[in-house]
Amino acid sequence: QVQLVESGGGLVQAGGSLRLSCAASGRTFSVYDMGWFRQAPGKEREFVLGISRSGGSAFYAESVKGRFTISRDNAKNTVYLQMNSLKPEDTAVYYCAASGRVLITTNPSEYNYWGQGTQVTVSS
Repeated sequence: QVQLVESGGGLVQAGGSLRLSCAASGRTFSVYDMGWFRQAPGKEREFVLGISRSGGSAFYAESVKGRFTISRDNAKNTVYLQMNSLKPEDTAVYYCAASGRVLITTNPSEYNYWGQGTQVTVSS
């Protein structure tokens, strides 16, 4: 079992920045690829970014390229999501998730563990 806890969400004006953290406990963090997803009201959960277990590779959704960055610190069992140039359409609940797959996957059904989510609201 892996327990994931997100933090760092909040209210920010358009153009601003936020940094989300996801702290993991339980099984060895470094054996999992990690992903960030988001879900806006009335919409399906969507993939945002993923990072390999070593941190050596990442995959980004087109909608956040150039604005969001994912990173991880395996010594601290933590994955981060740096969000810059935020837009109102980025408003959603953000979730981190852990996947035991070999390659980074964008499919939420292929993630084994999920956090409880943290709300990000971007005002115009």
